[in-house]
Amino acid sequence: MENFFGLLKSEFFYLQEFESVEEFIRELDKYIDYYNNERIKVGLNGLSPVQFKYQSHSIT
Repeated sequence: MENFFGLLKSEFFYLQEFESVEEFIRELDKYIDYYNNERIKVGLNGLSPVQFKYQSHSIT
């Protein structure tokens, strides 16, 4: 979990300026969706967290 927040800050928060709280929330939702569904993880054999979860469930 610490890794997620570190990446969130370095890849999302520090790189952007937001015009409003609403814009921040909208962009945060997009980043979380990207992180869970598209961003690959070396520790998960090159899969996103969602892909890894579905692969794990299909094996069992």
